[in-house]
Amino acid sequence: MFVTFEGCEGVGKSTQLAMLKEYLKNTGQDAVYVREPGSTEISEKIRAIILDPENTEMSAETEALLYAAARAQLVKEVIRPALDEGKTVICDRYIDSSVAYQGYARGLGRDFVEKINCYALENATPDVTVFIDLRPSASFRSTSRNDRMERESRDFHDKVYEGFIAQSEASNGRFVMIKPEKDKNATQKKIVDALRERGALK
Repeated sequence: MFVTFEGCEGVGKSTQLAMLKEYLKNTGQDAVYVREPGSTEISEKIRAIILDPENTEMSAETEALLYAAARAQLVKEVIRPALDEGKTVICDRYIDSSVAYQGYARGLGRDFVEKINCYALENATPDVTVFIDLRPSASFRSTSRNDRMERESRDFHDKVYEGFIAQSEASNGRFVMIKPEKDKNATQKKIVDALRERGALK
């Protein structure tokens, strides 16, 4: 199965992914782990361009196209081959992030984002998307603010959250909405139980 993880900045998504990886290792379940943008040599180079805080003049369109390019490379090089071999793929962010960040928060619209991501959408569509459902302004954690996206305004990140909610409502049940607990272990149990219910975990 193809499982994606989504969430706004500072909601504990990376922590939960690391805990899930450890859980799968301890229970003898194999999976391929990737992140977006990144996880291939070319995609990591694109990631560095996108997140470089010095790239203040980057247009919304360029940003969206760079994410789509990094995604296309990842799908071609890693995700599609792994799925074809019958492996479970777990991806930290995917197309829903582009819709939320560039489509909604940047104002490019969902149609624009989906058109430039047609290769990914046609060749690797998630079976399940785990969304850590917490508005950024209510986050338990602070973000590092080391990259260009993290440095955006609170208003921008609230629009991102609204974009994710819109995506979840249009996903025909693909989204699993996880309300995080202050106890990260309690949040992890929610995620594992939900993925078991969807058949993504044993």
